[in-house]
Amino acid sequence: MATETATDVFEEHRPLLTGVAYRMLGRAADAEDVVQDAWLRWSAADRAEVREPRAYLIRITTRLALDRLRQAQARRESYVGPWLPEPVVTDFGPAVPDTAERAMLADSVSLAVLVVLESLSPLERAVFVLREAFGFPYGEIATALDRSEAAVRQLAGRARRHVDEGRPRYDVDPVERRALTERFLAAAAGGDLEQLLALLAPDVRLVGDSGGKAKAPLRVMETADKVGRFLAAVAQGAESAYEFRFLEVNGAPALLTLDGGRPDTLFQIEARDGRVQCVYIVRNPDKLHALSIG
Repeated sequence: MATETATDVFEEHRPLLTGVAYRMLGRAADAEDVVQDAWLRWSAADRAEVREPRAYLIRITTRLALDRLRQAQARRESYVGPWLPEPVVTDFGPAVPDTAERAMLADSVSLAVLVVLESLSPLERAVFVLREAFGFPYGEIATALDRSEAAVRQLAGRARRHVDEGRPRYDVDPVERRALTERFLAAAAGGDLEQLLALLAPDVRLVGDSGGKAKAPLRVMETADKVGRFLAAVAQGAESAYEFRFLEVNGAPALLTLDGGRPDTLFQIEARDGRVQCVYIVRNPDKLHALSIG
């Protein structure tokens, strides 16, 4: 019975723990490993001494994620080409209605925000995630990180300034974004350069993540002309047998292409004023295998 009770308590908090770990690490696989390690710590703990299981589990998960984040940052220095977070299918469920809370959660897991979080120190990132994405009190964050509340407030202020300075200003209306995504992808798939140029902002950026394991630009591309011509050229060489699926990925619409039923390329855009401001392309197979297609 004790084991069942421990399992029930942990499973109740698993979505929260996974959300924290993913936002800190940017990789679903790493987040799952952290949560599994947290379960092992929880199952072996003297739970009679734990007054607040939620706070205890957050503390364990955050510290495990911090350790893994420091290791990951060292590995990313040798990453081939631009790095993007591992995309995840987002479903906040009926517990989070279509309100400001859902919009906040979607924003906190967006590719644009997760890329900016890469510029923070591990401690700043932990504080930002716990405070801004999940609204934890400063005192609870201080306990989780074994820091004073004053130090946590300083970290939070510094992290928020960095994120505000680095976060691009994009539109967030999901209906308009979906419609623009469909028009953009139709133009890209058809290799229609003129239509692409009409949809791309003059200073549009294209960020391609392949990890050196697939064809993709090894540098960030800029300007409508370069991005448009690149996409048109890709369309001309694309396989006609590709399948296409629309998904909600990291809180926003995206298109996944499949080759023989296997995820091949994920496309997602960011928009402002009805124009495409940024194009994300993920081709690293290690980051796509988790995208389940029913």
